[in-house]
Amino acid sequence: MFQPNFQITAKAAQSLMDIEVSRQAVSSLPVTAQLLTSLRESARLTSTHYSTQIEGNRLTEAEVAVVAKGGTFPNRKRDEAEVKNYFLALDYLDQLLADSSLQLTTASVMTIHGCVLHGKEKPTPYRDGQNAIYESGSRNLIYMPPEWRDVPQLMEELLSWVNEQLTMGELPAPVIAGIAHYQFATIHPYYDGNGRTARLLTNLILHLSGYGLKGIYSLEEHYARNLQGYYQAISVGESHNYYESRRSEADISQWVEYFCQGMADSFASVRVQAEKLKSRPDQSMLLRELDPRQKRILAAFRESRFLSTKEIAEHLGVSPSTALNLGNSWSDSGFLQKSGQGKSRRYELTPQWVELL
Repeated sequence: MFQPNFQITAKAAQSLMDIEVSRQAVSSLPVTAQLLTSLRESARLTSTHYSTQIEGNRLTEAEVAVVAKGGTFPNRKRDEAEVKNYFLALDYLDQLLADSSLQLTTASVMTIHGCVLHGKEKPTPYRDGQNAIYESGSRNLIYMPPEWRDVPQLMEELLSWVNEQLTMGELPAPVIAGIAHYQFATIHPYYDGNGRTARLLTNLILHLSGYGLKGIYSLEEHYARNLQGYYQAISVGESHNYYESRRSEADISQWVEYFCQGMADSFASVRVQAEKLKSRPDQSMLLRELDPRQKRILAAFRESRFLSTKEIAEHLGVSPSTALNLGNSWSDSGFLQKSGQGKSRRYELTPQWVELL
């Protein structure tokens, strides 16, 4: 059974208090449709840019924004695919979070990885052989993860531990998320895509435990701006071999401290935004009526009064027939109103939603 060895240091305790202060401040953040959409999209772009950059992606944050809208760059197909895959994984997380009774499962973790590495919402099996982490340049061995035969059991123990801790509520949620991040990286269950999957899993756990902060923060930027500190913090033990230094008896107190500090810094940044926007009216209750697809379409209406079925399909990445069905359903529910027929059909927001823009 997985049982992490750690102590909450004085610095970690201070960070946890800082996180709570920022969390409470942001919880009362007045939300308009334009504000929430803008902040969430900005956070998604930032998270995607920095999480893929850590793995060597060459696109700038501005270029990531272009790719998110369907743009492309010469000789950047692999980088573009990584960015699109990460956005797909973020969309998948939104789907998971729609289930209020959600618990982490092997299938959900495997599907997150499937989105990240293959661009498909399809579970990918854990590795079937040994992998290793080498230092770039010198190619010196840095870390030898556990044998592949042990991976399924280790992952099952980790997910069981996380679900149990989230249910019990005895440990602070940031500590649970940080430990999950560390242990996933330690198990290294895949040949590639472990870092991105670990960071997405971390964010999922934070959202499940009430630390989603409206989806407008990015921990990835904290890691990327000091990669050396990130790698040093997550490297525990004197030996490069998992079985000799990184089993559950390894003391990961410093990693917990590092993770909590990163969360505190990220949340504080969002809190500054919250303080600047106190005078905005709170429309969060109305926005809770919308599903993730409707929120994305709401953002599209900021740039155009009307959207065609084809444009809805392009914004959501769905087929024209699916877009047509969504348009009809949203018209029936009072979210959109339509005019025209066939290829000339267009949609616009109903008055109550126009007011939010």
